[in-house]
Amino acid sequence: MSNMKEYSLPVPVKPPAEIESLELPVPPGLDETALKEDELVLFVGPQHGGSGHMRLIVRVHGDVIKEVIPDPGFVHRGMEKLAENRLYIQNIPLLERPAIMDCINFSLGYVRAIEKALDIEVPERARYIRTMMAEICRIGTHLYDAGILAVFLGHTTGFMWPFALRELTCEALMRVSGARITASYVVPGGVRRDVDRGTLNYINEAMTYIQHKLKDFERVFITNPVTIARMKDVAVLSKKEAIKYGLVGPFLRASGVEYDVRAIEPYDAYDELTWDVIVADDGDSYSRFLVRANEILQSISIIRQCVKALKEMPEGNIISADVAEKKKPAKPAKPKEGEGEKGENEKAEKDGKEEKKGLDSIKGAFFRIFGKLTLPRGEYTTLTEASRGTVLYTIVSDGQSNAPYRLRIVTPGWFYLKGFMESLKGCRLADLQAVYGSFGYFPPEADR
Repeated sequence: MSNMKEYSLPVPVKPPAEIESLELPVPPGLDETALKEDELVLFVGPQHGGSGHMRLIVRVHGDVIKEVIPDPGFVHRGMEKLAENRLYIQNIPLLERPAIMDCINFSLGYVRAIEKALDIEVPERARYIRTMMAEICRIGTHLYDAGILAVFLGHTTGFMWPFALRELTCEALMRVSGARITASYVVPGGVRRDVDRGTLNYINEAMTYIQHKLKDFERVFITNPVTIARMKDVAVLSKKEAIKYGLVGPFLRASGVEYDVRAIEPYDAYDELTWDVIVADDGDSYSRFLVRANEILQSISIIRQCVKALKEMPEGNIISADVAEKKKPAKPAKPKEGEGEKGENEKAEKDGKEEKKGLDSIKGAFFRIFGKLTLPRGEYTTLTEASRGTVLYTIVSDGQSNAPYRLRIVTPGWFYLKGFMESLKGCRLADLQAVYGSFGYFPPEADR
């Protein structure tokens, strides 16, 4: 073997053209700059267990983060474009899905834009039911985020406890709407069905249990020394920076900005209830978590007030008269001259059969009420305080179609994505997941 000689063949070897065309999925020049600065460019996601469905391009010097560039869009579903090809009423199941657990708040923003366009006044009972259900979804979303944060920090018990509590909110949604998560419950003019006294009692009992167990969760996870050490004074954003980078919701309030759409521009029953806007001053990861933990207690208080008010109201008035009037069948036309009573009876019998056929069809009365819903020509915008912050809806109508000409939705995750990235500068690489969990970033929500 040692006597073997090497022979070189004059055959040029070139890499395949498809490999030559491949480039790193980073902004131009980033890899060269990192090389000159003795830095590394790392990719976190989209398959990473701690990045959801988003790629993070992280530039580090040692283990200190110098820059994080987001690369979202891996779960983009084109909801805005899909909405242009569906009836207004068909968009409710579509548009409640970006945040999944926060279905009521997301559908509420869309429905309120329709009500704004048609100048529909929602009955008092429906307004209180909507508010109650929105806060149930807020609790469910905050518990979900707390569980995911615990996983990111390696705390298994901190994951299982809030997810178990969240089952109570799913059960409440199911008893009211028939669905555990995507309720499709809020409709223009009110809600799809009333809430009986037995369900109200269950909701009250569930809130009592959640409030009781939150004390145990606080002892086990919220005030755990490891949780505090991993999040306190990490990824700090000052009040000025939070405003500059466009933070919204509890993440904005965690930096000392007292802004909540429910208080600034009240909708439904929020201005008739007593509750506090939770604010913190530190602007760090721990404050962002604490604000949401305390918001759960405020939501419980709001829900109890709604339950008490609903028990004192008469049942049944859950849809606006502006919408309900469309239920009334048209008056039968007068018989033509010469038809007499026989012609009138035959026409009435035919109308009865057609009515029964419509009621028995899969569309039924619901489609007859909302299927031809058409908005006046114009542009209609609403702001709604979803669980993770402000969600903006804009509907553009041509005044003729029963589908939106254009629909725009800006979700909380998209609003605060810039602030999330800026807060990571100067953090350790090991802190990335803790900061991620402190923002409760949900890629399907931002990508839409």
